[in-house]
Amino acid sequence: MAGHSQFKNIMHKKGRADKARSKLFSKLAREITVAAKLGLPDPQFNPRLRAAVLAARAENMPKDNIERAIKKSQGSDSENYDEIRYEGYGPGGVAIIIEALTDNHNRTAGEVRATFARNGGNLATTGAVSFMFDHIGVVEYDAKAASAEAMLEAAIESGAEDVTSNEDGHQIATTPETLRDVAKALEVKFGEPRKAALLWRPQNTVAVDDETGEKLLKLIEALDESDEVQNVYANFEMSDAVIQKMSVA
Repeated sequence: MAGHSQFKNIMHKKGRADKARSKLFSKLAREITVAAKLGLPDPQFNPRLRAAVLAARAENMPKDNIERAIKKSQGSDSENYDEIRYEGYGPGGVAIIIEALTDNHNRTAGEVRATFARNGGNLATTGAVSFMFDHIGVVEYDAKAASAEAMLEAAIESGAEDVTSNEDGHQIATTPETLRDVAKALEVKFGEPRKAALLWRPQNTVAVDDETGEKLLKLIEALDESDEVQNVYANFEMSDAVIQKMSVA
């Protein structure tokens, strides 16, 4: 019986992983379609689309899925999505930013508000917490792409703001306005990056205890369950033990 139970548990986790992957692919495809619709359907001439395709490749999204999402943007019957940002507070007063692509503002706002309420947080007005974050561009390379010195020199020459290099790789920070130029300059030297995107980086982080950390992770997971939510950012840090506990729950 123990073996049978263990097998069921493994199958449940695999099923959950497959479901999560399917949802991730759906979010990536939506971003690709929106990016292609807002600009040219060619990643070489559309920086946002190129970033979306890079993100999809990093998650091993099939090439056919990527091409289908681009083609979808050119159809007359393609959906129209609006970009919208929600801001709020989670347990412990932690600041949270949610980026969404939606075709129904009222529905999405209601879902986000209800998710906050169910998980010990509350939705705030736009601008309530974003001042605690910096909106930046980020270009990432694997550690083997270059030495820390070579990456730093190239990043400075390209106009980047900051570089962090460690065993996990190189992260080059830019302003939103210079992301495209920096990414192109670095690609000439080191090849295609593993990531090039705009994100919200907290100016300071809030340390939370394990109980609050678990509640926050559940809130973020619940927010991410929405098909319309593309990204969630928060300004807290917690122990590795809680993160590992939540990842195997």
